[in-house]
Amino acid sequence: MKVAAPPSTDPARVVQDTAEHVLVSWSAQAGLKPIVVTGAQGSWLHAGDRRILDFSSGLINVNLGHGHPKVVRAIQEQAQRVCYVTPSFGEESRATLARLLAEVAPKGLTKTIFTTGGSEANEHAIKIARMFTRRHKILTQWRSFHGQTQGAMTLGGDNRRWAAEPGITGVVHFLNPDPYRSVFGGDVQRALAHVEEVIWYEGPEHIAAIFVEPIPGTSGILVPPDGYLQGLRTLCDRYGILLVFDEVMTGFGRTGKWFAADHWDVAPDIITFAKAVTSGYVPLGGAIVSTKIARHFDDHVLWVGSTYSGHPLACAAGAAAVAAYRDEGLIERAARVGERLLSELRKVGERHPSVGDIRGKGLFAGIELVKDRRTKEMLERWNGPSSALANTLRAALLQRDVYVFCRWNMLFVAPPLVVTEDELATGVRAVDEVLAIADRYAATGTLS
Repeated sequence: MKVAAPPSTDPARVVQDTAEHVLVSWSAQAGLKPIVVTGAQGSWLHAGDRRILDFSSGLINVNLGHGHPKVVRAIQEQAQRVCYVTPSFGEESRATLARLLAEVAPKGLTKTIFTTGGSEANEHAIKIARMFTRRHKILTQWRSFHGQTQGAMTLGGDNRRWAAEPGITGVVHFLNPDPYRSVFGGDVQRALAHVEEVIWYEGPEHIAAIFVEPIPGTSGILVPPDGYLQGLRTLCDRYGILLVFDEVMTGFGRTGKWFAADHWDVAPDIITFAKAVTSGYVPLGGAIVSTKIARHFDDHVLWVGSTYSGHPLACAAGAAAVAAYRDEGLIERAARVGERLLSELRKVGERHPSVGDIRGKGLFAGIELVKDRRTKEMLERWNGPSSALANTLRAALLQRDVYVFCRWNMLFVAPPLVVTEDELATGVRAVDEVLAIADRYAATGTLS
């Protein structure tokens, strides 16, 4: 369904006001020329009369697609009833969403502290782990991103943390078991032995938690080998360490399960979430904790919180979104359609010598670009000083009215869970076309 721009929208004025008054995140401000979005529906963004296929679900958060009527209606009805309730009061939408989360989360996770987003959720998880264990250190992976606040940023191995350093104390990184280019290869036991060695060096009696994305997202969609997450669970149990899964990007059907943890039947002690809990319609995040942790705070003060914890508008959107995922079978649909997406992308990859690897689960696919398939040298170095390739590919896709999130040598293909077969074909065709640019860059070193 086409949605025209409201009569009051003046794109030129929006661009001017943005340039003069808005600071755009993660960007040097000079020369930015944003596309002005005037509406959206399903898998499509609208810029006036132009339609752009949202092939990365915004920032991999609009899992229901844009304008889902059940969620929109829930927000409207909640706004008419009550927009704000102090966190210490009871409120229906907050309580309902917490119950629904306990029903769909891995076994044993029963209580939720709500936040306004993923960064704050991870900050809360750090504090909860430290309060519960009375230990200080947090172990986490180099290839990871956990948010933009000081603690969450320190957890990640992403270059976005560099400007904020030094971060919080006690964070220790270890290497990921990236099956494509890891020093461990596909050897799960070697990867786990590395983690255990870091535990020994840091002193297990000082480690509060091991904190990982079960499938690292913007760090490259690194699907761990079978047995790895189970092995982390065993190590944590052995040394009395909490296991925390950051499912901000992988939660709510993105990988074809409610949570990525479900693929390996691993129950962490804490899951952090955000993004797709409301399909991005209203800012919301949180941390779901185990019954054991929840009971600890029956008699100990939970020293976390904020003015907007469990905001009624956000929780109403979340409850409606969870119901939509469940009632419309979208989790299962993501698994089925995701298999087709990966199959089609792998066919495309065979035609392009710059494609080193295509990987993912569900509707969470990554395309890794290399100079040479034999050496696996990255076509644009991760955390490197140049993003010329990623910027060129993103622009070429937008010229074809397809939006794909790109970083260095990676394309992140993650359409909404409601994507149709025709939309899937349109997006894959555009990716196929622009990969010719990557092939040329690999062969000649030029993008023009």
